[in-house]
Amino acid sequence: MYFPSEQPSQQVRKSGLLWILVLFIPLSLSIALITRYTIHRGRRRETKTKIPEIADENEGVQMFSVPLSGQTIEDTRSIFLKQLKGKYADLYNAVQPIPYIRDRLFCVDRVFVEGGLEVLVSGNAAVSGRTWETLNYYHDVLSNPRLKSSRKILEGEPGYGKSTLTLQYAYDWCNRTSISPLKDVEILILLRLRQFGGVKSIFRAIRQFILPRDSLLTETDIENIISSTPSTMIILDGYDEYPDKDDMESDLNRIIARQMFQDLEVILTTRSSCLPRIYSAQTNRVRLTGFDGKARDLYVKKAVVGNDSVAAVKILQGLQESSLLADLCQVPLLFVMYAHMSHESNDTLCFNSVTSFFRHMIACFHSHMLNKMEDDNVQKYKLFEKKHEKLDNLAFEGLTGKNQKIVWPKKQIRKRIGEDFYDQYIRTGILIEEGVLDITYFSDSKENELGYCKTEVRFYHKLFGEWYAAHTLAERCKYLPVWMLTKLLRNVDPFDLQYFYRFACGLSPKAAEKIIKHLRKRDGGDKFTVLCILEKTGDMDSISDTIRELCSKEIKIREDDTTLLQRSTIQLLEIASGNQISISHVYLNNCYSTVDLRGGNHLQLKSNLSIPVLSTLNRLDILEQGREITSEEFTGILQYSSKCLALKELRFFHCLLPPTVKAESVSVLRSRNVEVFWYPRGDSYPVYQLNLQSCLWEVSVLLYKSFT
Repeated sequence: MYFPSEQPSQQVRKSGLLWILVLFIPLSLSIALITRYTIHRGRRRETKTKIPEIADENEGVQMFSVPLSGQTIEDTRSIFLKQLKGKYADLYNAVQPIPYIRDRLFCVDRVFVEGGLEVLVSGNAAVSGRTWETLNYYHDVLSNPRLKSSRKILEGEPGYGKSTLTLQYAYDWCNRTSISPLKDVEILILLRLRQFGGVKSIFRAIRQFILPRDSLLTETDIENIISSTPSTMIILDGYDEYPDKDDMESDLNRIIARQMFQDLEVILTTRSSCLPRIYSAQTNRVRLTGFDGKARDLYVKKAVVGNDSVAAVKILQGLQESSLLADLCQVPLLFVMYAHMSHESNDTLCFNSVTSFFRHMIACFHSHMLNKMEDDNVQKYKLFEKKHEKLDNLAFEGLTGKNQKIVWPKKQIRKRIGEDFYDQYIRTGILIEEGVLDITYFSDSKENELGYCKTEVRFYHKLFGEWYAAHTLAERCKYLPVWMLTKLLRNVDPFDLQYFYRFACGLSPKAAEKIIKHLRKRDGGDKFTVLCILEKTGDMDSISDTIRELCSKEIKIREDDTTLLQRSTIQLLEIASGNQISISHVYLNNCYSTVDLRGGNHLQLKSNLSIPVLSTLNRLDILEQGREITSEEFTGILQYSSKCLALKELRFFHCLLPPTVKAESVSVLRSRNVEVFWYPRGDSYPVYQLNLQSCLWEVSVLLYKSFT
């Protein structure tokens, strides 16, 4: 240190400079090393988080999000509600009954028509077990006294309108529909579970899949809002499409099991064949049963033809002329497609299988777009319509893997199937693009985040994925033996993907033979064997042995079978009877309605289908839980039975029968020594047998006979 009055010599100045250099150089090196370490660590963190690069012009990086400061919980709730309603409005205002017609977007309330609804309820003291009872309105799912649980499963077959119903609920909530119970719900959360792959947190899912990209709300904000709002309802749509069903540690599975949000109302939608492995014992189950004639008529007038009664008659006439088409059109998705296609066509549409129906529908998708193509693009367009092996394989791999995959990143699928092909199938509406926000967090507080929008691609409906996957299955059946086919399809549940199998049988008779053999090896496979047999084209002789084997065992028709399955089973029985194939045993389980009393030629079912006289039937069982069958009804059943020439036994279970019968009603049965048994308590004692001489019931010497 130098005093102001002192002047350093030149030597001293050099010495000072040397010391400065000695100190500065190590300090500079230290700073450089620290800087390099920091950058390297940052790169490692960046690599670990794997922020994807921008795939195309539609995807962009969002700025860092910061928490809302100085806001009260009421302020953040208000922002949250506004953003929820904005998202739901985008969804319910973009309903496309025909996806290839982009200029026809409807508000869901404009096209929504109620299908049938039933609730599973416990039986009373007189009627054991559980039964399905009718609900009158879709509002009843939320308010009916029989549905008191905070957990509800809304189930239905593919295409039965589960997702459309959730959109209608979103519309009712956003618009405070006066007759809807949702008008009293403060917060409604609607999530599509197909997007949930790898997302464990429900709060992250809400932030990522519902809120806008520029939302300043964080997961912590969302958690605080929901925890402070008891009037909250959560709708989880599409459990059958949820990629992480087996992850019991996810919030979603905890919610279903009522281990989280115990006091909040939660509705889960899924296919009937794909119920959660674990769910709360108090869960109420509701199922959609499809469109009846009244619902179809209402949809045609509401969404297709308006006040044009002539056009409405033309559309509905086709259903009256084809019982198969009428059954197919019980499925709302298929009816909606049929109604719009029929309205645009000058010809009457007629189909003999679900495969022929779907083939025509796909052709309509392509032909509509073909009319808009430039002449020089037509040949390539037609080629892509017929040659779609890469898409077939993609769909097949997605459905047959250990975990189903029905959504793909845009970049991946474009590369896999080709850009031109991809663009064409997007234009037709067979493939759909969806923008999804992905979020990376840069602190444990989850308040500093970087988001980017990625584009995911899916089929318009999962049924379309099954259609294209079935082409690969049909092709592989040409060279694979049945045992290899069984190994290939080990992860495919026919209860979940019935159309996948049925389409393949309709596309290839050779595939049908092998698929039927494969299905018959599985538990419950006979049910789908029936459906596949009726999809098969060409000569039936090749599967006559299968029909004979099926009919050698008990054939059940249940109350909860779909109308399509009931009709398919009845058709199988008709084929067997018409070809003199013996039918061992038909069992009607709570589905019998009445007999055509104008001669006893048909047994009428509750589904309004009827079973004709079966000349080769050996045994008929009728179970009607707790029902009293009148004398007139009983006489009709006896008359029907007398016309089944090979019948040896007639049995009744769990019902009340008249104490006596008229002698003339049993004369034919008496001449053929047909035995009539009555099991009032099911398969337990006492068992009664009708004395065909005295026409009175007597305790049978047979103390016990099981159902089978």
